Amino acid sequence: MKLLIVDECSASVAFMREVLFRAGYTDIIAVSRFDQAMAVLAATIESDDPADLVIMGVDLPGHGGIGAILTLKSHHAFEDIPVIAVTQHNDEATLDHAFAAGASDYIVKPLSAIELRARVRSALQLRREMVKRMQRERELEKLARKLERMTNLDSLTGLANRRCFDDALVKEWVRNGRADAPLGLIMIDIDHFKHYNDALGHVDGDTCLRRVAEAIRSVVHRPGDMVARYGGEEFAVILPNTDYAGALAVAENIHASVARIGIEHPDSSVGCVVTVSIGVASGVPTCGTTPEQHLQAADRALYQAKESGRNRTRGISLPGPEDLRQ
Repeated sequence: MKLLIVDECSASVAFMREVLFRAGYTDIIAVSRFDQAMAVLAATIESDDPADLVIMGVDLPGHGGIGAILTLKSHHAFEDIPVIAVTQHNDEATLDHAFAAGASDYIVKPLSAIELRARVRSALQLRREMVKRMQRERELEKLARKLERMTNLDSLTGLANRRCFDDALVKEWVRNGRADAPLGLIMIDIDHFKHYNDALGHVDGDTCLRRVAEAIRSVVHRPGDMVARYGGEEFAVILPNTDYAGALAVAENIHASVARIGIEHPDSSVGCVVTVSIGVASGVPTCGTTPEQHLQAADRALYQAKESGRNRTRGISLPGPEDLRQ
């Protein structure tokens, strides 16, 4: 483990190095000034090989040792590194100040080899436990992020799932309403998908869903937009700050993207390849309407598209605040 000794007394430094080296601690750096110590600590952090223990004299030139400990501990990158204060004073006030500054232990001069080894061993054990704790915390954070992704993503397509979509719709409804901005919503249904599954089986059906999902995602570019698998063979797109004309343009791009991938459909009355029907709704959210009404409007438009022969878009332009005031 890496040890850093900070002390202006060369005799004390030589003694500590000799004792600790004989105890098996071979990675030891010694400096006499606090600015040197900070430079060394920064370099160890940057090289991803941080110091495990700092042994700090409290009578440093130009920067009192107590203040040095306090400054060191105030840095986020160094706050978990234990510090042993080395002092010539055994009075309660000095020790209290050292502990208040962040020291985890102390040694009183003249130094004792047995005491030095024992206190260093104890501090390094504390360091090992802290490192293990931080590793566990990082692992738990990583697991939590993975679980969050699993909770919010559809496992088959990798798109946002229905739960994530519902949450996002409410948030965007509120945000766009406050900004007096239009919110576009698109509902997409794969035409005659049941016939596709019946003819080719669910494995090919899953492949079809993934390819259509990717085709939709490829034309929805903005960071704030969301593509979700709404359920079964239905998909949905949230388009913040998008008016009716803009939402219709995105819908046409989706039609073109699905057509480009050219998935053969063995049993469709629409054509020989997989097609989609799309419903569009857009309007400025108001206090007199709800996200559910917006969704119902897009769903009605989707129904109209399917009733009109499929493989087409139908839309509903919702009234905005000015229309409602009239």
